[in-house]
This record gives sequence, C-alpha cells and structure tokens, in this order.
Amino acid sequence: MKLAVLVLEDEPDVREALERDLEPLAATVRVEPAQDVPDAREVLEEIARDGDVLAVVLADHRLPGTSGVDFLVELASRPETAHVATVLVTGQADHQDTIRAVNLGGLDHYLAKPWDPEELRAVVRTTLTDVVERQRLDPLPHLAALDQVRAMDLVRRRSG
Repeated sequence: MKLAVLVLEDEPDVREALERDLEPLAATVRVEPAQDVPDAREVLEEIARDGDVLAVVLADHRLPGTSGVDFLVELASRPETAHVATVLVTGQADHQDTIRAVNLGGLDHYLAKPWDPEELRAVVRTTLTDVVERQRLDPLPHLAALDQVRAMDLVRRRSG
C-alpha cells in the first residue's frame, strides 16, 4: 500500500513542473496527475482499485468545468475521502474562493504560483504526515516521504 498524491492542474507545463518537483518523494509516494475533475475522479477510482490510499490533493482553482475548490469541497463532504489533506496551488483564487476552500473544504494549505520547490515538498511532507497520523497508518513504509521528526515520534508512540 502506497500513499498517493493527486496533482490536479489543467496546464500541462505546470502539472509537469509540480510532478518534477515531487520527484524526490516518488520512490515512496505515488504521484498521480489529472488535468480536470472528471480525470481526477478516474484517478481516485484507480488508486482505490490498486489498494493505495489517497493522502494529498494539490489542486489548481481555475479548471475547465468544475473548479478545484469545488472538487476539494466534494472530497471533504464524502466519508471515504474526508481524511485527504488538501492544498490549493493557484495564482488565481479570489478571496471568496479561498474562504470557501478553507471553510467548506477543510483546506490544509495554500501555495501561490509560482511556488518554491522546497516549500512544495515541505508542505507535501507535512500533509502526508498529518494523514498518516489521522488515519493511524504505520509510518515506517512511508518514512522517506514524511516529516522525519514527527514520523519518528509516531513510530515511538506505536512501539511504546
């Protein structure tokens, strides 16, 4: 079982840049791209079929059809995806969109475009660790992709 990160971004160059910046985590974490919400829903089904756990969604706000914020709100409202950590990665969400994402979608983090690759990886590590802790998953198989200090604390608590 792997933890999965969904990258929901309609612009191919931006989506590829996010995937490239997450490459250091890819040995431990499954990174799945999607270009729009229907594509993202298919990816969610594939992750579930494979027995992996969707842990983090990085979503742009402005997408064709359903917005990224609407998708994050949808995830938060479904019991099977309510545990998922959500990160809005956008340069175009207005104040109201961001408030909706926080209040209705339980937004965990906001990253403005252009993002700093180190900050992106730090946010993903933190949110992955949050999910491992909330879901009471064994941190050891995912250790390389987690916040090391918190993950080791989780390991100590599990064994002690």
